Amino acid sequence: MSIIHAVNGIVEMHPVLPVSPRLPAAQVMETGREDRSKGQEHQTADHATRLAQQAYQQQVQQDPAPKPALLAQDIMTSPVTCLPSDSTLLDAWTVMQRKGIHHLPVTSVHGTLVGMISNDDLLPYSHELESVNLTGSFAEHKLAGIMSSQVLSATPMTEIREIAHAMLDEQVNAIPIIDNLRHPIGILTTSDILRAIVHRSPLDLRT
Repeated sequence: MSIIHAVNGIVEMHPVLPVSPRLPAAQVMETGREDRSKGQEHQTADHATRLAQQAYQQQVQQDPAPKPALLAQDIMTSPVTCLPSDSTLLDAWTVMQRKGIHHLPVTSVHGTLVGMISNDDLLPYSHELESVNLTGSFAEHKLAGIMSSQVLSATPMTEIREIAHAMLDEQVNAIPIIDNLRHPIGILTTSDILRAIVHRSPLDLRT
């Protein structure tokens, strides 16, 4: 048998000490004053323990139950705009400008994810891309030649916490969300995560 003390949510278990045999009456008389003093100390300790237990129970009752973890499918942008790898830089630039987006998943002829292109990738070519007289071989540069082929991706059931850690570790601002056939079905950006924090507060990323 043990005594459980719970203070501020910390539970400690202490063994119960054995009960001493009853003292003779004479000894009880002689030690009565000491016993009364000890009894008062025990009462004070018991009272403090009860208060701590009551405070702990009140805190438990007030704390809401943990929320389910937020998943990629909950906040991703879907459907996602993609371009095939044989599209040109001008194609990507035009789509980004028209749709106001900064990242495009690049797909194979079978529709599977093969890379990513961002406005940062196109920035070195921005002067030529903005030219109304864009002609020649530059106009035919393919995305396959400048896209990032090493791409982080996630599934719709991936937790946002894991995606955020990956973004931070790899210094990327967008991750495509793919199905089990590696077809892009959505995209998740740092802006999506920040928007979720603002509009879904309090946001619980725990499992």
